Amino acid sequence: MDIMLLTAFTAVLFLLIAAAEPLAARLRLPFSVMLAAVGILIGGGALFLLRTNVTETLNPVAVGILSLPIRSSVFMYVFLPTLIFQATLEMNIRRMMDDWVPILTLAVVAVVAATLTIGFALHWIGGLPLMVGLLIGAIVSTTDPSAVVSIFRSLSAPKRLSRIVEGESLLNDAAAIALFGLFLTYVMLGVPNPQLGEALGQFPGLIVGGVLAGWLVARIALALMSLFGRFETAQISVSVAVPYLAYIGAEQLLGASGVIAVVVSGLTLNLMGPGRLAPAFWVNLKEVWGLLAHWAGALIFILAALLIPRLLGEVRLNDLFLVGVVVIAAFVARALILFVLLPMLTTLRLSPKIQRPYRVAIMWGGLRGAVTLALALAVTENLRVPVETKRIVGILATGFTLFTLIVQGTTLRGVIALLGLDKLSPLDRALSNQVVAVALQSVREGVASVTENYDLTRETVRSEAKRFAARLDNAVEAAEAEDNAEILDRDRITLGLIALAAHEREMIVQRFRERAISARLSEQALFDADRVIEGARSGGRTGYQRAARRNLRYGPAFRFAAFLRNRIGVAGPLARMTADRFEMLLGKRLILRDLHGFIDRRIRRIHGRRVAELLHELLQRRIEAVETALEGLRLQFPGYAEELERRFIRRTALRLEEREYNALRDDGLIGAEVHIQLMDDVRQRRQQSEGRPKLDLALRKNQVVRQFPLFADLDDAELKRLSREIRTRYVNAGHVITRKDTPARSVFFVASGAVEQEVAGQTARLGRGEMFGQMGVLTRRIRKAEVRAITPSTLLVLDEAGFRRLLKRSAALRKAVRDSVVGKTVAGEVLRMPELAQDAPLGENAASG
Repeated sequence: MDIMLLTAFTAVLFLLIAAAEPLAARLRLPFSVMLAAVGILIGGGALFLLRTNVTETLNPVAVGILSLPIRSSVFMYVFLPTLIFQATLEMNIRRMMDDWVPILTLAVVAVVAATLTIGFALHWIGGLPLMVGLLIGAIVSTTDPSAVVSIFRSLSAPKRLSRIVEGESLLNDAAAIALFGLFLTYVMLGVPNPQLGEALGQFPGLIVGGVLAGWLVARIALALMSLFGRFETAQISVSVAVPYLAYIGAEQLLGASGVIAVVVSGLTLNLMGPGRLAPAFWVNLKEVWGLLAHWAGALIFILAALLIPRLLGEVRLNDLFLVGVVVIAAFVARALILFVLLPMLTTLRLSPKIQRPYRVAIMWGGLRGAVTLALALAVTENLRVPVETKRIVGILATGFTLFTLIVQGTTLRGVIALLGLDKLSPLDRALSNQVVAVALQSVREGVASVTENYDLTRETVRSEAKRFAARLDNAVEAAEAEDNAEILDRDRITLGLIALAAHEREMIVQRFRERAISARLSEQALFDADRVIEGARSGGRTGYQRAARRNLRYGPAFRFAAFLRNRIGVAGPLARMTADRFEMLLGKRLILRDLHGFIDRRIRRIHGRRVAELLHELLQRRIEAVETALEGLRLQFPGYAEELERRFIRRTALRLEEREYNALRDDGLIGAEVHIQLMDDVRQRRQQSEGRPKLDLALRKNQVVRQFPLFADLDDAELKRLSREIRTRYVNAGHVITRKDTPARSVFFVASGAVEQEVAGQTARLGRGEMFGQMGVLTRRIRKAEVRAITPSTLLVLDEAGFRRLLKRSAALRKAVRDSVVGKTVAGEVLRMPELAQDAPLGENAASG
């Protein structure tokens, strides 16, 4: 094809891509359906021009279009890695981990189920060889849920639902393409009906090889990007190479799945990149990749759709019957997953509940698209595949894709409306009215300030103010009427909590943009804020508090890191996570304190004083829980919090200095040369301040012991000895520290946090400076109490021998033990012990005698 014609055609394609998006919005069709329609029209039009005698003038153009070098390798090696890699960069991996069960179910189990169902249906009903049927099943199992995701977003569907569908879109391509490569090998070898277990047994090897290749390429890329820290375009160029090197390396060198390698490389960069690269660069990187993926996705759809008329050129009546078999089998397989397996997982509490209307929308929104056509094209181009197999694969894959695009794609919005998913719930309507009312009040204050500053005509100002006041009154009345008519008191509180958590999220984003917090920690903070928002939406006040408590817990990764340090001696992961937790708690405390002002400025205006006071109370509880967790770390690592606070102040000062220099430049008070020099100086000092102080995990137990009230009367020698004997233990909220009917071998001292003790059906709470477990140790009886942490807590643990020695040396501890047995049946037995009797009052000695 002539290079000028190819260049012109490419330019026209970009114009069509630009026009397709607004046209799809106007026609209320999914963007992918519009792109496919454009491609089919171009391909069909070219065939029509060649076969008609109407005109021969456009024949060169038609020949040029039909002779475009569109090969499956272009899709697989150029466009596909771009799409998958960009999707992994945009994923909120931490939020996806909450829903990993339904995501893997839809992405992997559903793909395998659809492949097997379609393959056996074509084998039993259509008479095709089993391996050909399975190959077709793998090809058409790659869903393109971008249409349903975009509609869910436009309908304000729950974020969790959108995340599940997006996670499926990423991982099901990897699973389906891996199966496709496996079955294609058997078809090329001419093995029509091999042992299915033997075929699937090779699947783990494809995955493991892809994981290794993707991880290795991403780590090398991160090292290079760190070296090019001052050159943003160089870093972005390195990132562009990552998916292609991962894909080709896995496919050609390891014989593994290139798609899985691209997924793993993107996930690795997503997890590790924000902590190693500058925040501003990370934002720009994702914007660049977003544009690349938009172009790649549009081009792959149009170019693949160009091939549809050619792929359907030899269709027969029996082929249409087989297309119907594929359609029915695909729907049956997807329905079994959505309406049988997912509810079972929900019943077993392995998956969040997905409402039936949303499951119907997910099933109907499982469109097939460019990836399906690209895989079918790869089969039709393969010289080692029999001619009849190539024909049937091309027709069935293309026919099924057309069915999903024409039938499902064009009716998806109607199905959404029929299910009632396009209507706001009463709670969402009230939230919308609240936003409008609050926004208009702020606008009124801003307009009043502007009119006063510019000294506008009084009559004009009065007239416009009257009109605006009427609109504001209507908005406030609508919000209040909605609350009074349909929203219960608890829902008003829920609305306030959602607004509060949403503002918390905005503040986190603002702090990140101001570089007050790092990109990696901002992602964790946003993850926590999203969890709180969803908790408030689903569970109101209880859900909000539960999510807030969960955000402060030590997660499985932290416990695993502690295991590595304590048992294996690997301290790096625990030091990094502890430092992250320290910094996160400091930042969270500052943000939460600022939220009190938001409650008074905004929420009180709409929901009233009573709701505002309750929100103040709930917010204060969160602040106290954060401070408790922070105090536990302060006790363990004295001085580290101070270093982090100093770093925060330095970073804030640099941010304000940078803002001042920009303002001076914008006002023309300094020139570009001076501004560049000043900004270089700020950049150098920022690089010095970005480094976080190193956290020494060696516990300063002697300092912790010195701060403990019960050990205040010990001299330095005794404190040093106690520091060697005592152990520390960190527990999450809800963790059972001691259980009933177990031997008592240790005494616990609460260094930070709080615990709840239950004895004979009665509960008592113990806080910092208090102890428990001493009764069982002194009496050597089986424990009668169960103790559970109610906040993340730091405990000091002393064994029986050490505790008895400590009793002999500490009068304060002896007094605390005597006070703790007052009124208990074991009081006489305990007070007669030599350790306690040495300085007991005369009355107590006489009583015990």
